Amino acid sequence: MRLFSVGAGASPDRAQQHDDHPSAPIPIVGPGIGETIRVPLGETGFETFPLMLGAAEFGWNVDLETSHGILDRYLEFGGNAIHTADGFSGGRSEHIIGQWLRSRGRRDRAVLSVRIGAHADNPGLGSVNLVRAVEGSLTRLGVERIDVLYLDATLDATTNLEDTLATVEWLSDAGKVGAVGAFGLSPERLVEARILASAGYPRIQVIDAPYNLIRRQPFEGDLRLVAGAQNLAVTPSHALEHGFLSGRHRNKALTSRGVRGEQLRGHLNRRGIKILRALDQVAEELAVPVAAVSIAWLLAQRTVAAPIVNTFATDHVDELMQGAGVSLSRSHVAELTRAGN
Repeated sequence: MRLFSVGAGASPDRAQQHDDHPSAPIPIVGPGIGETIRVPLGETGFETFPLMLGAAEFGWNVDLETSHGILDRYLEFGGNAIHTADGFSGGRSEHIIGQWLRSRGRRDRAVLSVRIGAHADNPGLGSVNLVRAVEGSLTRLGVERIDVLYLDATLDATTNLEDTLATVEWLSDAGKVGAVGAFGLSPERLVEARILASAGYPRIQVIDAPYNLIRRQPFEGDLRLVAGAQNLAVTPSHALEHGFLSGRHRNKALTSRGVRGEQLRGHLNRRGIKILRALDQVAEELAVPVAAVSIAWLLAQRTVAAPIVNTFATDHVDELMQGAGVSLSRSHVAELTRAGN
């Protein structure tokens, strides 16, 4: 199993280092092989592994024991960035992470990001609900501070942004919030937020936008231009488009029922098959999993810092982490991009 420094940019020395550890799992004694791989999260001051572990499935499709196993495996490889939301499984995702942090004593090694604004008890970004939502998340997680607070505007497009940022400033001064991110804010509102930041309000420094090889819009438009102009770190969610870009789902008859099954079947069209074939070709050439190539394509995009990837099982983590070490050539990136046009 190859993990890091594979592909066009791999050096013989780094490849030889992997040969010293031919078996999985990675030994617990000593640091994980990705421990030294860190990228700046924009201008937040935080440094993260270039792959955030998403917890959207925790408490929903993944039970507590498996969730803890996934978190353990991610940290064994050297990962350090965990992403959740107050709306994931009605807060159960945060409870599971909180239990893991307490039982493992890992809080000081984790960059913890939380998306706020979609919990049924405290929806939106109004001042009162925002404070209550942050306090609720801190309680469920059992921590004193959220490192990166993502403001989720998907359910609230009317709240005055100045009031929201003023509330975030109070939370930051109280030591409850580190850096500020956004999810679902339009390019126009991001420009408004930057104008407010010039007047002294907290600055949005990270954005989460659904983005991957098959879901190119709306990010590849004004949103990417604004992100580049404002030097925002982009942490794209849905990096594998509900598992489709892992290459595991290729037959409509074998896909699961329900909403996720419908989403997967919707991608099994001419364009989707073309993308999978391009991924297969690159994956075979580099001898890495298809999922790793999908993540590597995202990391090759100029504004992307660390994709957010959800997973269902510990063995999936092994495949996903390889994406941080796959160095795609320009021709690889161009070929994959053309397949999705």
